[in-house]
Amino acid sequence: MPSITPFLWFDTDLVEPIAFYASIFPDESTRTERPGIDDGPIVSATIELCGQKLILLNGGPYHAGFNESISLLVSVETQSEIDALWERLTADGGEPGRCGWLKDRYGLSWQVVPIVLGSLLGSTDRARAQQATDAMMQMGKLDISALQAAYDR
Repeated sequence: MPSITPFLWFDTDLVEPIAFYASIFPDESTRTERPGIDDGPIVSATIELCGQKLILLNGGPYHAGFNESISLLVSVETQSEIDALWERLTADGGEPGRCGWLKDRYGLSWQVVPIVLGSLLGSTDRARAQQATDAMMQMGKLDISALQAAYDR
């Protein structure tokens, strides 16, 4: 069966991005490829974060640079998970965004989203769903209790 794996083009040695993502997602696993020398730069790597395989390439500046048209979505259950991921992914040059989106220090866009958001925004009670949507649209980092409170109004 075919598979789909996101392929991310970086303009940097991959040692630092791999270490950065491994520090945030402790279940990370990595397989790297170096150009014939054990201590040379890592030119490509396959990493797995939370069960999702990603391929990273140190491809140089030709096509480097990420934008919001592609993002990685992390589904979490608790506010403490949102808070921790938000803090770590925006650290050292990352940028907070709107509606649960952020960019990490490499410019890669992430969505840190509580699992409950789908049921709030997708509710058959469209008025309540709209209230939650309106609240979300005013947020940077998502706040589960504020989303629920907006839904419950």
